[in-house]
Amino acid sequence: MPNYSEIKLSKHFAGGPVTADLFQVVSKDIPEPGDGQILLKQTHMSLDPAMFGWMTPDTESYIPPVALGSTMRSSGVAEVVASKNPDFAVGEQVMGMTGWTEYLLSTGEGLNKVPPGVDAQTALSVFALPGLTATQGLFNVGKPKAGETIVISGAAGSVGCLVGQLAKAEGLRVIGVAGTDEKCAWIVDELGFDGAINYKSDNIDGQLAALTPQGIDIYFENTGGPIQNLVFERMNAHGRIVVCGMIADYAKEVPGPGPNWIPVIKKRLTIQGFTMPDHFHQVPELLARLTPYVMAGKIKYRSHVLDGLESAISGLNLFITGENKGKLLVKL
Repeated sequence: MPNYSEIKLSKHFAGGPVTADLFQVVSKDIPEPGDGQILLKQTHMSLDPAMFGWMTPDTESYIPPVALGSTMRSSGVAEVVASKNPDFAVGEQVMGMTGWTEYLLSTGEGLNKVPPGVDAQTALSVFALPGLTATQGLFNVGKPKAGETIVISGAAGSVGCLVGQLAKAEGLRVIGVAGTDEKCAWIVDELGFDGAINYKSDNIDGQLAALTPQGIDIYFENTGGPIQNLVFERMNAHGRIVVCGMIADYAKEVPGPGPNWIPVIKKRLTIQGFTMPDHFHQVPELLARLTPYVMAGKIKYRSHVLDGLESAISGLNLFITGENKGKLLVKL
């Protein structure tokens, strides 16, 4: 019987680089679907910074951790290769939580069909978690208004680049923060941001002041790090801080200290964290908000594609080093 590979979490993540000993690669026989089931062959798998939290034993987070000995959690796009479920036909592409595996059985619950004509990279880079997160965070948490200034950390990442383009389409001044000159050039020259700061460069406080002469109304936080305090100091009265990620701290044993709260009172700031599992019931509404921008050609993206299931293990370290360019995917 033909075999396939699956990767299970065998040890909890405790900071530092991701190492192979955290996982166990197992070989299994490809199963046959039972009544009401479909057999899926995963073609593309998403890697996301949230995985660092999922691999810890933290039970107080927004989603339960991955249990030791179980398949590592991830979303992906898969093809139906066998079906005993009348709602799914062989050859259809589906998207959902698939895990680190080449094949899986499913009843179809929690899966969405990929629309015809949409390739897997576009599905995972725009219409899956990145696009849903960007849309929820910007519109429902950030509440942007034309003419305002937004600063986005992790602006060349899968979520940040979409937030910036949506904000630009809504008439905001958009400033991005990224970790290389190449990423800064991409978000300005290709995506249309009004300015960008390489947080590894000199005089980032001076650069920020020059690029935000009217102050900052919205801060979309994906990374944390030293830029956070500088942006915080330039927030306008009634500004909104959307806390989506803190990737600079995910691999640290002790997170960096945050800003003092006195300006929160003086400037009447709103600071709100959010995660998408709270909003999965809003997916149709969020897609309805996002899709017109995509159809109008106002959304661009790029994918960083790794090859083979086991590349996911070392691939997670690209989030720590900042070497990934765009949405990080694994092609199976």
